[in-house]
Amino acid sequence: MRENQKRSYLFLLPYIILFTLFIIVPVLMAIYLSFTNFNTIETPNFVGFMNYINLLTQDEIFMQYVLPNTILFAVIVGPGGYILSFILAWILAQLTRVPRTIFALIFYSPSMTAGIAMAVVWRVIFSGNQSGYANSILMQLGIITEPIIWLQDTRFILLIMIIVALWSSMGVGFLAMMSGVLNIDETLYEAGAIDGVKNRFQELIYITIPSMKPQMLFGAVMAIVSTFSAGAIGVQLTGANPTPSYAGQLMVNHIEDYGFIRFEMGYAAALSVVLLLIIYLFAYISKKLFTES
Repeated sequence: MRENQKRSYLFLLPYIILFTLFIIVPVLMAIYLSFTNFNTIETPNFVGFMNYINLLTQDEIFMQYVLPNTILFAVIVGPGGYILSFILAWILAQLTRVPRTIFALIFYSPSMTAGIAMAVVWRVIFSGNQSGYANSILMQLGIITEPIIWLQDTRFILLIMIIVALWSSMGVGFLAMMSGVLNIDETLYEAGAIDGVKNRFQELIYITIPSMKPQMLFGAVMAIVSTFSAGAIGVQLTGANPTPSYAGQLMVNHIEDYGFIRFEMGYAAALSVVLLLIIYLFAYISKKLFTES
């Protein structure tokens, strides 16, 4: 028995080493640096909780723009993308193998090519001249009389970011949910029909969702992580960090601004720790919702 345990740990060793090097060590370093004043050149200077105090009391950009933008973005994109992923996965599971594979690839591909698509597709759609598709359509319909500079107008930047994020939200969580739906034991539906389940909606509520809680949990965690770590969208669309008047500034953008533009790594580390705690909180809530008591 002990020999088998030793072999098991031996197989786990590569994962443990990689997990320690690329997850545990960076997190511990970020926590340590969050208590220091560090400019990437000089030795970190310990300042205690000063970075966290400044975050809550002195950083007006964070409180007025970054935090509200992040919350609004996460509240819409997180649940919206999650529900959309589940609905599409459930619909595709009703199709035969060939069309299901084709549509799954179509829905999944934006998550792999989001960066290229933002530069090629979405910036063309929301181009600020008459040749932009959005301006062209609205002007033909008589809704506007002159082109709108969409990606520089503070009224529309966050809205466009939300649209693009939802469009590219069919990622690994979507595939996990579809796999969960496809692997549900068909006899459960037969037993449900005998017990009085009369339609597809009742099947969905009483059989499908309870039978794929692990996949639902995985999809929820992936949605939370991807939503709160989304920062490239605003920068790639507007071509600037910070985004114009901080209209599309999210926490990741704020971290990059302080860490890689201002070189205030200690403060950036404090921001990253706060972001990590927020992600952990929502992941914990998701775990409570989708695990058996």
